[in-house]
Amino acid sequence: MNDESVPWLNASEAAAWVSLVTMSEWLQPALDIQLQRDAGITHFEYGVLSTLSEAPGRKLPLARLAALANSTYSRLSKAVNRFAEQGWVQRQPDPEDGRTTLAILTDLGMEKVVATAPGHVRRVRELVFNNLSTEEVEHLGSIANKIATAVGPQGACASKLT
Repeated sequence: MNDESVPWLNASEAAAWVSLVTMSEWLQPALDIQLQRDAGITHFEYGVLSTLSEAPGRKLPLARLAALANSTYSRLSKAVNRFAEQGWVQRQPDPEDGRTTLAILTDLGMEKVVATAPGHVRRVRELVFNNLSTEEVEHLGSIANKIATAVGPQGACASKLT
């Protein structure tokens, strides 16, 4: 590590980096386990359904939904096909742009989100928020938003649905 042109991490940054990577690697599977056990869906799938539930009219163009889910169009399309088989989502051409397909959360899909949310929120609270003070939660939100904005063109915040 003697290349002086590289801005090496200092000890504090390295420790924070290892913690961040470890957390990001372990959190997703921990959430998947609970959601698969209790609702038969993955965290990714719950995120897609939840995003649709919060979208205006409970619908979004598939390409926009893929971007919000940090997914390829192909992966999202497979999930939406599965949701359609379950009756949770419908595909429909966008009446304003026939080249675009909308994913629309059905009433049955909304029921799935509502039924799944309490267990998911309990698990999120258990894994994340019960371990933090109010001040730490505020810092976490600010830090996570800055990182999400840096790593993704859309950021990763549901507030960017419009």
